[in-house]
Amino acid sequence: MCMLSICADVKAQSDSIQKNDKPQFKIGAYYNSNLNYYGRTDSLRSSGFFPLAEFWLNEHFYINAAPIFVNNNVSSFEYAGTVATAGYRFNSNNKFTGNIYYVKPFYKNNSQLVQSALKGQVAAIFTLLNKYLNISAGGDIKFSDKTDYGATAGIDHIFRYELPGSSVLVIDPSATVSAGTQQFTKTYYKQSSFLFFPGVEQTVTENVNNFKILSYEFSVPFIYAKEKWQILFTPAYVIPENLIVVAGRPDLSERGKKLFYITAGAKLIFK
Repeated sequence: MCMLSICADVKAQSDSIQKNDKPQFKIGAYYNSNLNYYGRTDSLRSSGFFPLAEFWLNEHFYINAAPIFVNNNVSSFEYAGTVATAGYRFNSNNKFTGNIYYVKPFYKNNSQLVQSALKGQVAAIFTLLNKYLNISAGGDIKFSDKTDYGATAGIDHIFRYELPGSSVLVIDPSATVSAGTQQFTKTYYKQSSFLFFPGVEQTVTENVNNFKILSYEFSVPFIYAKEKWQILFTPAYVIPENLIVVAGRPDLSERGKKLFYITAGAKLIFK
């Protein structure tokens, strides 16, 4: 899961089982066993804990904020920054849904999170609902020192079970592919020659801007809801693609490999 939008993703999954057109305040706390950004990780393979506070004006407009605390072999429960989100969600007769949102991160200057260079992200995702298979597609614009563009597509199928005691269990197996631009500097050596004169080796540096697949991800969210409480557990497996590798500079290269992680947490709704 892309850590930048994890709050929006958790919220979208859990709130899909309840609707209310009145103002609501919600608080939650979540744990992520392996923080990653399209499968990219820091060198310490950090886990994270983030409390989440949300305010819904109605079932469409919302704002939320989540401070992120990082755990690894070097740091224990270190504050890395806060991610705030404002958005609009809609559902058209249970046939078509959408989520349009803006994410503003406030990371510490020395944050070790892979995505800490990002200054903002605007995104939209739309889903065509079907009793057999839901199909989603979306895009985003990421702002940092440069501007990057992303796209995502996915499929899922929702299983909903009404349980005793007015409780509900939702299971939503999903598969997602993410793509986007990657901007980096490429340096190489070029041999030049003229007529019969010996060649001269020159160092050439150029800026590269590629749009490529960034990751494939498979997840199975489990969401249990009873009265004002929701409990979420999501195992996921991510496969990063097209990692940027700078020859001789591992410090400038992206780290990432296939990894399994979980997101788990609970939420309390004040009506």
